[in-house]
Amino acid sequence: MTVVQRLDIMKDVALALEYLHHGYSIPIIHCDEKPSNILLDDDMVAHVADFGIARLIGGGDSMTETMTLATVGYMAPEFGMEGSVSTRGEVYSFCIVLLETFTKRKPTDEMFVGEMDLKQWIADSLFLDAAIGEVMGADILGTEEDGDFMSRRDCLSSIMRLALACSAALPGERINMKDAAITLTKIKTKYLKDCGGANS
Repeated sequence: MTVVQRLDIMKDVALALEYLHHGYSIPIIHCDEKPSNILLDDDMVAHVADFGIARLIGGGDSMTETMTLATVGYMAPEFGMEGSVSTRGEVYSFCIVLLETFTKRKPTDEMFVGEMDLKQWIADSLFLDAAIGEVMGADILGTEEDGDFMSRRDCLSSIMRLALACSAALPGERINMKDAAITLTKIKTKYLKDCGGANS
């Protein structure tokens, strides 16, 4: 699967969550955002599925509480500790799915122990240019001999920075789904422009 295909899938998911959060007077929180709840149709368009534990909440970014827990690794810290559900908590879950889509590492991977988790692994790699190759893998990042290697690396770094902005420890510091969807669109547009429109 190419970088553009992965971007398109995550953009579809972002737009679906944006609609749930901002498209109606009462925000709808999916509460269990994870890869197995994202279905692809014949045209590779992503659809968010399984609303079995979804919640309606009051206006804006207000919270509600639930005893139903989402999947370990994908739920926001405040959801796991307090049962607090909010649009910002769902942004966190989206970020984890975004990271998994591009790194192919689950948040529960056995390599993540102690203080090291998927987010920290990504944050560390962004400070070391060489490490981003280890995070992404050659099948996604490619090699330096590729004509659009630098464009792809810049694109993937932007995606990782977006994911980290979606997963701040405090809910109020996370961006919302509307901004996440806009940012993904901008990243894709810039990438296609930088690599001459190639679907890579």
